[in-house]
Amino acid sequence: AFVATYLTCTTVFVTGASSVIVGHPLDTVKTRLQAGKGYRNTLHCVVTIFKKENVTGFFKGLSFPLASVTLYNSVVFGFFSNTQRLISRYRYGDGRHPCGMLDLTVASMLTGLVSVGVGAPVDLVKIRLQMQTQPVLAENFNLAGNGSVPLRSMGIQSQSLYRGPLHCISTVLQNEGIQGLYRGAGAMILRDVPGYTLYFIPYTLFCKWLNPDGKGPPHPCCIWLAGGLAGSISWVTATPTDVVKSRLQADAMQHRKYKGILHCIMDFL
Repeated sequence: AFVATYLTCTTVFVTGASSVIVGHPLDTVKTRLQAGKGYRNTLHCVVTIFKKENVTGFFKGLSFPLASVTLYNSVVFGFFSNTQRLISRYRYGDGRHPCGMLDLTVASMLTGLVSVGVGAPVDLVKIRLQMQTQPVLAENFNLAGNGSVPLRSMGIQSQSLYRGPLHCISTVLQNEGIQGLYRGAGAMILRDVPGYTLYFIPYTLFCKWLNPDGKGPPHPCCIWLAGGLAGSISWVTATPTDVVKSRLQADAMQHRKYKGILHCIMDFL
């Protein structure tokens, strides 16, 4: 049992860490485009990051998601699997009974809701670290009695707000309280509840279509294809709320103050 648990945890960490490392540079570009300023398009954002920050700029904020990926994946996928079994046991009297569409929908929505409890602080710290080299950090510098003075006119360089994830967490707790770690959680719920639903249901359906006989586990290629298609469907629908979430979480680093989700949305209009 110990060996099986160890192998499971190792597998979860390796697969999760691989996805985080491979996807983080693109996530950095996405975050800068969503919550930053001065980027004309994706290519311009990539070139700007590389010129000003080198390759390391694409990996800012990587350490905290990498350290928490095992916990996050275990919570999300473990909760989803156990919820399906509980629903099947309650509705059909057998935890191994295949879940219907309604069962999958309920399990997916609950999983999306639970994921926010673990994922919101991780996302906030990641975004704060990804965004702290933005030019907006150097837009204004308040001097007593002098009002707002441009840093560039004084020859002062922008300073990093956070030295790392732990310093970021302690700073947020000190300045914003525990609720500061969950800033943008409302938008994250609006993203993840339908987002997980539109991921798990298409993923399950695609796996069944690609493996119609149901004999044995699906081929790895079927799983990759199903996961890719389901992920695309999920992200197309989740992107608008993800933009709102990113702006709310990066808001403390900008010189604009969003009062909430609606205020953030109205800023687009």
